[in-house]
Amino acid sequence: MSQGPPPPLRVTDLTVRFAGLVALDAVSLTVEPGSIHALIGPNGAGKSTCFNVLSGVCRPASGSVRLGERELTRLAPHRIAALGVARTFQNIVTTEGTVADNLMLGRHGLSRAGFAATALRLPHAVREQRAHRERARAFAGLTGLGALFDTPVGLLSYGDRKRVELARALCLEPRLLLLDEPVAGMNGAERERMAGVVRTVRAELGLSVLLVEHDMGLVMRLADEVTVLDFGRRIAGGAPADVRTDPEVVRVYLGSPAAPAAPAAPAVSAPSGAGAVERPGDASARARGAAAPAPGTERGDSA
Repeated sequence: MSQGPPPPLRVTDLTVRFAGLVALDAVSLTVEPGSIHALIGPNGAGKSTCFNVLSGVCRPASGSVRLGERELTRLAPHRIAALGVARTFQNIVTTEGTVADNLMLGRHGLSRAGFAATALRLPHAVREQRAHRERARAFAGLTGLGALFDTPVGLLSYGDRKRVELARALCLEPRLLLLDEPVAGMNGAERERMAGVVRTVRAELGLSVLLVEHDMGLVMRLADEVTVLDFGRRIAGGAPADVRTDPEVVRVYLGSPAAPAAPAAPAVSAPSGAGAVERPGDASARARGAAAPAPGTERGDSA
């Protein structure tokens, strides 16, 4: 199934603003051909915004996104998909029809037979549909769904449905696969199985993978390179082992070191209706907008 090495994805000084709010602030990263690159950071860091730019849903204020020699930043989503960029989403998009029906949706953009020819079942349209169905069956087998090809998606487990999402994206024949939280909501066994599928897909198809994921254990085992965002800025990047120990990454996920204990102060009774007396460090926490999350927890929004 391999199609040869894909072109590199180069994101350069990408900036996105929403009504004065800077969602991405001059973010740069490179997804090397055939690599698995993870984009991580707390909620609100800008990960989903970055994916929206890469897939054409959102236009940046400035910066560049290039797939090989092709500039993507001003292209419509269907044009970007035609260049070989496919995306999955955090939430399962549809549970209607069978696995085969869902995967055939991913082949729609590759169809050359017109609506009339397909509706009239002209010979060339029938041959094309048969070829598309066999290709979809191959992707079902690659993702561990071969035995479920004719099963209604509504009867599948949550983990199997997430793999249907992945297989449908593969049916577009992408060179770059964008995976948005591929193991979100899964149990431990399902997570390991999905990680294995991603490794297999990369090896068999020779494509590049850019994934957003909050399971740091899985990211560190799966990714070749990691980029870390915080409040729209790139704060670290490199091999997983290097990122894991980066002081700025530790600060974001664990919080700043506690301040030295101050001498005990006399107790002061707060006036009626007043809040608690401020603790040392509260002002700096308010300046960030929220205290840094503990490992495995996230801030409140999903940008």
